[in-house]
Amino acid sequence: MSRFAAVAFDLDDTLCRHDRDVNDLYRRAFEAAGVEPFGGPDELWPLLDGAPDPDDRVGYLGAGFARLAARNGRDVDPIALAEAFEAVADDSQVAYLPGAVDALSAAAAAGPVGILTNGPERRQRAKVEALGLADRVDAIVYAGDLPRRKPHVEPFDRLTAALSVEPGETLYVGNSLSYDVAGAHNAGLRSAWLRGDSDEAAAPYRPDYVLDSLDGFASVLTCDAGPEPEDDA
Repeated sequence: MSRFAAVAFDLDDTLCRHDRDVNDLYRRAFEAAGVEPFGGPDELWPLLDGAPDPDDRVGYLGAGFARLAARNGRDVDPIALAEAFEAVADDSQVAYLPGAVDALSAAAAAGPVGILTNGPERRQRAKVEALGLADRVDAIVYAGDLPRRKPHVEPFDRLTAALSVEPGETLYVGNSLSYDVAGAHNAGLRSAWLRGDSDEAAAPYRPDYVLDSLDGFASVLTCDAGPEPEDDA
């Protein structure tokens, strides 16, 4: 018997990740912008400010490229670079993370399954279709198309309403403490933080469960086996 009436997942870096050569994508973006390459993806990512802005991905990336150009002493148009990066990217090139398919199957055996992503449908739909997720889940909420995104309550309320379950009976699984865990807490859902290889401390967000991967996720759902929720003490 499951501990939960329903399970829902975040999408990016929880169920899937981009299945492409990031270094090649980076090089192609510079070629498209007509700019001699400098830096690299490993230098750019730490310069990005928080989670991507679904409403202004070009501005989000452009700010990172502006910082990277300043560090490398280059005089370039960071918005042009960001636009080129977006132009050569393909949102359909995604692959399931290890254990994700089994986690979805275990969740479906427990009850209805949902997806809640902060991205808008116009970007996330390509990923959903590439992964065949529409046939695996009962509801998808694209918070990027709502007035408020995670960690606000509204997207989670939409999710539980679409699944016809109470928030307290629902487990939400995501990789972000400040968006997924905090949002689930605010909306009254239980949360499972997919820590992966992050060295970030769970406190002060206090997820109910902490997972290193989705392998063995089924044990979280059963009442007679698997890890108990994290101690609040």
